[in-house]
Order: sequence, then C-alpha cells, then structure tokens
Amino acid sequence: MTDKTKSFGEKFIAAPGKSFSLSKCDPRDAGAFKDKEAAKAQVIDDAVAIDALQDRLYAEGKRALLVVLQGIDCSGKDGTVRAVFNTCGPIGVKTVSFRAPTVDEMAQDYLWRIHKVAPPRGFIGIFNRSHYEDVLVVKVRKFASPDAIERRYDEINQFEKMLVQNGTTILKFMLHISKDEQAERLRDRIATPEKRWKFNPADLDDRALWDDYMAAYETAVNRCSTEHAPWHVIPADRNWVRNAAISGIVRETLEKMNPQYPQPKGWDPATVKVV
Repeated sequence: MTDKTKSFGEKFIAAPGKSFSLSKCDPRDAGAFKDKEAAKAQVIDDAVAIDALQDRLYAEGKRALLVVLQGIDCSGKDGTVRAVFNTCGPIGVKTVSFRAPTVDEMAQDYLWRIHKVAPPRGFIGIFNRSHYEDVLVVKVRKFASPDAIERRYDEINQFEKMLVQNGTTILKFMLHISKDEQAERLRDRIATPEKRWKFNPADLDDRALWDDYMAAYETAVNRCSTEHAPWHVIPADRNWVRNAAISGIVRETLEKMNPQYPQPKGWDPATVKVV
C-alpha cells in the first residue's frame, strides 16, 4: 500500500478474478498515508470536494452513486458516514441502515427490500450494512440452506450489474478490524453511558463465531468482487486510516464520474432580465 503512483481504489481493491485472502490484509495497516494528521486533513478536504461533486450529481440527475459499508460489529460504519458524508447537505444523500428483516420483508425475496431503497438518479446512496447480510449473518447463523446461499452470490452479482447498467456506480467497502480491536470497542461501549445504546448482548454471540464470519466475508469478497462492482477491503483498526481511505476512494470515483450542471434549455441567460 505504499506505492504512491496507485489511486486510492487500486491500493485497497480486491482485484476481480484473483484469489483474495483476508489473512493477508492487516487491519492496522497505515502504509497508504504519510501520518495521522495528514490523513485527517485529507478527510476534511475530501469531504468538501465530495459535497461539491454531490451537488453537481444532484443537479445533473442522470446517474447515482451507491456506497456499501459492510463490516462486523464495531467496525466503524456509523463513524465512516459521519466523517465522509456529514459535510454534504441532506438534499441528494440517502443513508439506509439494514436491520433484521420485518415480517413484510420476509414475505418477499431477500433483494426486494434492497432494490426499493437503491439511490435514484442524482443521489448518493449509503448502505449501512446491505444485501451482503444475506451471505454473511444468514450463512453463519444458518438462517437459509447452503443451496440457497450458494445461489445468492450469482444473484447479487447480477443485481449489481443491473444497477450499474442503469446508471448507478457501486463502491463496496469491507471495514476490516481485528478481533482485539473489536473487544476494545465493545468494552468502550459498555463503559461509556452515551454509547451503551449501541451495545447488544447478542453481539457477543456473533463474536464467538468470529472465524466463521471471517470465512464468510472472504468468500463474499472472492465471489462478488466483479469488474462492475469490485470490493475494497479497508484496514479499520485505526479510524483515521479507515476514513481517509474511503473518503479518497469516494472523491476519486465522483471526480471520474465528473457530473455536470445542466445547461439552460429554451432560454438564454444573457437575455433574461429580472426587474
């Protein structure tokens, strides 16, 4: 990750078509950044740029950006949203958090609740958790059969391809933290009154299945990092690394999309006079 000639996306991407091993990704790797203060300054700069680019995307109204944040408990999904997108105005940005499906959602196919909240043209959509829960927690907890899980990788790839073909650019981020770091963050939630609302004793049940979850994440990344929607695996033990990596990739992607303000149609600004 020290090659400065690479884009942010290239530094953290799980290359489509190549074997990916989660064990080779260090959750504490900070090699992509000069130091902590420089990374924090970059996030502030990126957030301002993202706000301006989002305004152009909203005005253009032709394309959308979907940002998928996926990670085990305490990996920093909420913190990422605050650091990277809080500078953006509320118009043109939609954040959706996915919890256990409701009775109505359970009566539909598993992608139904995802598709109905995909970002419309002109918007940045942020998924805090996502459709990947259906090949992660559903797989680990055995809420669906192995055959059903196996089908879902291809179904997800086709679903994402359909979104891309209809004008949505997709960025998928796995926030990769270590088991030790998760333990520290869970202890902090328990010890801090203002954070206790985030703690759920069931989180400890999932923690006991850590190895199973890591295996499920590795499979999801290997099976669903595609040319049209690749995965980026972000070292997330250090919040400043996580935020700077994601802000850099989001900014880079929006700059590549290069949305434009629409030009006036049917009238010439030079001839209009307001009296």
